[in-house]
Amino acid sequence: MKYILVTGGVISGIGKGIIASSVGTILKSCGLHVTAIKIDPYINIDAGTFSPYEHVVPHITDAIQEWVMRQAKVSVDDDGVEPQVCVIELGGTVGDIESMPFIEAFRQFQFKVKRENFCNIHVSLVPQPSTTGEQKTKPTQNSVRELRGLGLSPDLIVCRCSTPLDTAVKEKISMFCHVEPEQVICIHDVSSIYRVPLLLEDQGMVEYFCRRLDLPIEMRPRRMLTKWKEMSDRSDRLLEHTSIALVGKYTKFSDSYASVIKALEHSALAINHKLEVKYIDSADLEQSTQQEEPVKYHEAWQKLCSADGVLVPGGFGVRGTEGKIQAINWARKQKKPFLGVCLGMQLAVCEFARNIMLNEKSFDPETKHPVVIDMPEHNPGQMGGTMRLGKRRTIFKSNSSILRKLYGDADHVDERHRHRFEVNPELKHHFEKKGLHFVGQDTEGQRMEVIELEDHAYFVGVQYHPEFTSRPIKPSPPYFGLLLAAAGKLQSYLLKGCRLSPRDTYSDRSGSSSPDSELSELKFPSVS
Repeated sequence: MKYILVTGGVISGIGKGIIASSVGTILKSCGLHVTAIKIDPYINIDAGTFSPYEHVVPHITDAIQEWVMRQAKVSVDDDGVEPQVCVIELGGTVGDIESMPFIEAFRQFQFKVKRENFCNIHVSLVPQPSTTGEQKTKPTQNSVRELRGLGLSPDLIVCRCSTPLDTAVKEKISMFCHVEPEQVICIHDVSSIYRVPLLLEDQGMVEYFCRRLDLPIEMRPRRMLTKWKEMSDRSDRLLEHTSIALVGKYTKFSDSYASVIKALEHSALAINHKLEVKYIDSADLEQSTQQEEPVKYHEAWQKLCSADGVLVPGGFGVRGTEGKIQAINWARKQKKPFLGVCLGMQLAVCEFARNIMLNEKSFDPETKHPVVIDMPEHNPGQMGGTMRLGKRRTIFKSNSSILRKLYGDADHVDERHRHRFEVNPELKHHFEKKGLHFVGQDTEGQRMEVIELEDHAYFVGVQYHPEFTSRPIKPSPPYFGLLLAAAGKLQSYLLKGCRLSPRDTYSDRSGSSSPDSELSELKFPSVS
């Protein structure tokens, strides 16, 4: 097993995740089986209960080195093959007190797995003050010095900068950071993050890994990277726009919905459209805001009404749910494409119960006929660690389901879950009589997983979180359906059997980390 550790210095948010993902992408394109681990110094027994606006009190896990070695061997591919390379992203910034135990763990780890199996990439900032326009190397020098003082020596220094590094600057970093010039990689600001793997490839990163880690890589044209370049070129040429209203309660910080935004971007790119996300605080859609801050209320509704589609993502708590229900009600009545995820799906059922079935207290825990209930295994007295988590199977119950067709006419899907409430299965037949169909259920038929509304262009809700499995060349089907419907292309796509010419398609349906062999027959999911 080969391990590639990605660390960061100078500032947080420097792009460690993008570098780690890009390294995995180019290694996958070489035919290697790759896995990845993200270690965040902010760890809690159940960090999912914290607001995305908050940082989490650190609790360090035991025996982290053995855990990494065990986890790295777990197959992430459909073929079950053990990974050959594990890319590890260590969150935070070198020097942070929270990350010190992890740095020390990896200092020891490099000796345990031997030098020939361990490589450190350090991502650092090279600022360029506008007053002089000169690229400054001192922050990177200090960051590398601090990393070395803690026992890790970078093999590659990835410099984040606004413009390409001057040769003299690269040589200066090489001299004062004790690496060869070819070990200094420049990642300057580009039009799209999808160009980062191509930058790494152009600067010889694959050749370096071959030498440094003795990886079994053949220097030959790689179809996956060719497809990646096609996708990157396409992202720069997009002219048409599609707007999606994201109705949530953490909209002041876009990273709160990072996975959702990326899933939308993947799908928008697949249909050759630029994505415009209209962030709407759900509380701004409520009557209380109309009375207290009417300008904010009308601005929020203007955003919603001008969007091509509506997305209500997951969330917790009662605050803002009324505004989400109002947005769902508008999307249903106006036949505007809608996708509800987790809580968004539950609220779509509540909205239908309230306005079609006249159950005014559908989301009230005191109601006699609750639409949303605690799961049997959920302990209401203990919020932490009680959610239904991880990959679970959903069985499609209808052959005519739109989502089933978008999944390639699969009879089941395996998606990731994260929730502690569910739709009351006892009310299923009442909803279906009125036209809201539960087209996907769990393996026991007790949990309602997918809803679809009849006589609507695209009104879909899923209990799981499909954004977690969306990829740039493999968009998530529920999000892809939303973008297709928002762009007015869903029906034509379905009529064509969800199959288009390879020339117009770059996406891959499989989940393999070695996709070269699977790119020979591309069916999903782009439209001309």
